Amino acid sequence: MLRFAPSPTGDMHIGNLRVAIFNYIVARQNNEKLLIRIEDTDKERNIEGKDKEILEILDLFGIKYDKVVYQSSNFHIHQQMAKKLLDEKKAFVCFCSEEDIENERQKAKKEKRAYRYSGKCENLTSKEVEEKIKQKIPFVIRFKKPKNSIKFNDLIKGEIEFSPFDIDSFVILRKDLTPTYNFACSVDDMLYDISLVIRGEDHLSNTPKQIAIRDALGYDKEIKYAHLPIILNEDGKKMSKRDNASSVKWLLEEGFLPEAIANYLILLGNTFEKEVFTIDEAIDFFDLSKISKAPAKFDIEKLKFLNKEHMKKLTNLAKRFGVNEVYEGLLEIFKDESSTLKEVKEKFDKVFEKSVDEEFKNEREILKKEILENELEENYDDFKKRLQKNTGLKGKKLFMPLRELLINQKHGAEIKDLYKVMKPYLKEVVKRR
Repeated sequence: MLRFAPSPTGDMHIGNLRVAIFNYIVARQNNEKLLIRIEDTDKERNIEGKDKEILEILDLFGIKYDKVVYQSSNFHIHQQMAKKLLDEKKAFVCFCSEEDIENERQKAKKEKRAYRYSGKCENLTSKEVEEKIKQKIPFVIRFKKPKNSIKFNDLIKGEIEFSPFDIDSFVILRKDLTPTYNFACSVDDMLYDISLVIRGEDHLSNTPKQIAIRDALGYDKEIKYAHLPIILNEDGKKMSKRDNASSVKWLLEEGFLPEAIANYLILLGNTFEKEVFTIDEAIDFFDLSKISKAPAKFDIEKLKFLNKEHMKKLTNLAKRFGVNEVYEGLLEIFKDESSTLKEVKEKFDKVFEKSVDEEFKNEREILKKEILENELEENYDDFKKRLQKNTGLKGKKLFMPLRELLINQKHGAEIKDLYKVMKPYLKEVVKRR
């Protein structure tokens, strides 16, 4: 089984969506199930409703999964596993206060060295531990750092090794006895028989900790790992929440299609024979092991190109925008000259707004009077000839104000094409100017 394990702490990041897409594709390729595990152990950071939003996004992108579980439902098992490690002397009770830990951190910072837990509570006797618990001194449970290095083969990055110093004696149960990320994650990967973990490389330092926990608990089944390179913004820095394009929600609101976003994220760090495809088509040719090891830079212009390609397949735009079917032809024209659905909608809405452009104001008034006071010709050529003859306008002074009367823009589609689709409601539109 594979798993996608998001935290309900904010809007879904495109890096997380990429992880979800790759897990879905590989699960389908290997005929394995896909689990969605909502990692809600950090109560203070959880945002109500974000879990449902995550599932809605997955559904929108066509990512099919077999089961949804909440990590918090396994707290009792996490606590049992922590007790097992305590009983076997593979974990210990730590009474160090937050102030003590912060002082140690500051000392390490001044000495320009990486902070590591001092080991102060590791050798407390059972009697000392019992006495402190009786005194109701708050405590956490720490995992004893392994004695040997942890090695594993990453399917993207190759052979990787971490020393015991890198792993340290980290906290596995907080003061309220809830599990920390690494402990809950490693136990749950065991519980759900996860075979492969695909995630971002920002989790790379967590992997040896999770392997060490499973080893200490006696779990001997190998779990493979693939850590995806980070996505960089246009400045070449790691994409953060400050970058609008990092939010899947923002991209959707900007009018990018789920099919195009998925297409783009699969292409990042990959090269395929075809460039425009769907998630399900990618199942036939995607190869996890061939993803580039280097970070990939996010290119909004490339996404716009792919979005334009996927928009070509769209039909029933009027229904999509909730407007009368009579406007379908106009929406199709706007679709052909736009990169996003938002652009299409903005151009469409502008048609029904009052013109505020002062240039060609007189010409617009002359044309407006001529159009409203006469019957419209069947074809555009006859319509154009009458306007030229009766108004005396020609060239730029005819076509620019005429286009403005039709779509409220000086530049855009051919007026001949606009006339053909707008004829049934052309006078209604012109009155608004």
